[in-house]
Amino acid sequence: MTEITLYQVDAFTDRPFGGNPAAVCPLEAWLPDATLQAIAAENNLSETAYFVKQGAQADGDYHLRWFTPTIEVPLCGHATLASAYVIARHVEPGTEKIAFHSASGPLTVTRSGEVFTLDFPSAPPAPFDDGGAVAAALGIRPQEVLKENKGKGGKMLALLAGEAEVQRAAPNLEKVAALPSDGLIITARGDTVDFVSRYFAPHAGIPEDPVTGSAHCVLTPFWAARLGKARLTARQISARGGDLTVEDKGARVLISGTVAPYLEGRIRV
Repeated sequence: MTEITLYQVDAFTDRPFGGNPAAVCPLEAWLPDATLQAIAAENNLSETAYFVKQGAQADGDYHLRWFTPTIEVPLCGHATLASAYVIARHVEPGTEKIAFHSASGPLTVTRSGEVFTLDFPSAPPAPFDDGGAVAAALGIRPQEVLKENKGKGGKMLALLAGEAEVQRAAPNLEKVAALPSDGLIITARGDTVDFVSRYFAPHAGIPEDPVTGSAHCVLTPFWAARLGKARLTARQISARGGDLTVEDKGARVLISGTVAPYLEGRIRV
């Protein structure tokens, strides 16, 4: 029997029960993929993150992977934030810069006090002819439909009229899952922040994700160009809600937020 430490951290919030909960499991070495997926399914959170140190002398250097309850995903922001917190708090206390190796390439996280900043790849969306599929899924006609340029796997983005319309949206999740995309972002100008959003990924076992770092790789370049400024405030207005500060850096985006630790435990497999 193997024992694994598990931390559950609420990301992109300063209070428990807000933001997006992520499970984080530090590992000495990789377990079989089937075991990693089974743990993620048992946790039943939008993501469970696992990391393994890259060599005994490589301080702040880790290989990172993310699993939803049903699949492994190539990029996850909130679980990266949670993993950085676990490393800075429990694994290498006090560290201020962490390098992750991932399926999406190198990702760095820096810490300044209680704020963690993710350096992620930018994924600017382009206009996309969806043939009315997004309107059918939402029950409302978006002002624009765009898509991240990653073939079938890219996230789709629908621009709505305002924050209230984003808040009221109740999409048909079967129709969202059928879209030729990696989930659907809906977004609008915010009433008290630069922009708001929600993200639905039923194809990955996540009906609605509470706060989605990877969606802000798409949202940041879109709104930076639309509003004519690089640094923006954002809120994901799911039921739990979360706050982010983002910055467009061209080929990269910076995504900043805080965390609230919730749980520590042991898994036996």
